Amino acid sequence: MPNATTASTIRPEEAAHFGKLAADWWNPKGSSAMLHRLNPVRLGFVRTAIDAHFRGEATTLRPLAGKRALDVGCGAGLLCEPLARLGADVTGVDAAAENIAAASAHAAASGLAIDYRCGDLGTLGLAGYDLVTAMEVIEHVADKRAFVAALAAALAPDGLMVLSTPNRTVASRLLLVEGAERLGAIPRGTHHWDDFITPDELCELLADAGLEMGEPQGIAWSPLKGLHVSTDLSLNYIVTAMAA
Repeated sequence: MPNATTASTIRPEEAAHFGKLAADWWNPKGSSAMLHRLNPVRLGFVRTAIDAHFRGEATTLRPLAGKRALDVGCGAGLLCEPLARLGADVTGVDAAAENIAAASAHAAASGLAIDYRCGDLGTLGLAGYDLVTAMEVIEHVADKRAFVAALAAALAPDGLMVLSTPNRTVASRLLLVEGAERLGAIPRGTHHWDDFITPDELCELLADAGLEMGEPQGIAWSPLKGLHVSTDLSLNYIVTAMAA
């Protein structure tokens, strides 16, 4: 895998924005309510990808037993904790110290041993992870190429990466930025549409880092299904990646 650049990928203003939400992160009816609705959809995709990549049984309760998982941009630990319950030895990284404090406190109260780190992934020297995840993160970083290189450097040679991010489309601008933020479903200032990345752009960045991207799946919403995995990539999508 390519060496991660030491250039910082953290935008201080982004870290400050999400740090202000730390105290409310675990409240399913608070400012992170949308993440609580999105998390089960992402987890379903991750579990299916884990079973396929590591050739595990779908009925196994701890498919990540004996494996190391890294969640980058972990916030207060909404994904780290389920990964730990799936058996992984989990490390969570976030740019906001407030998020790391909230995540550590919640994990301790839940009886989960999760290694939380605050800082820029490219400077932490993390490597050899069987699973690396970065959910709704790449659209917030200062240097996408450096960030993907850092993710690749943390991944074990036979590891699995899973990323999700909003797509840069007219629909995402209208619904995720203009609609959801104006209506209060997502805190104002969370999204900057110009920083959204298309599947083709992400595929190119992953290829430059020595990774092959799987077929992207959309995360869509409908009145009947709510949030669900879909073939519609217009709002948000989730993908796997592994060594090419």
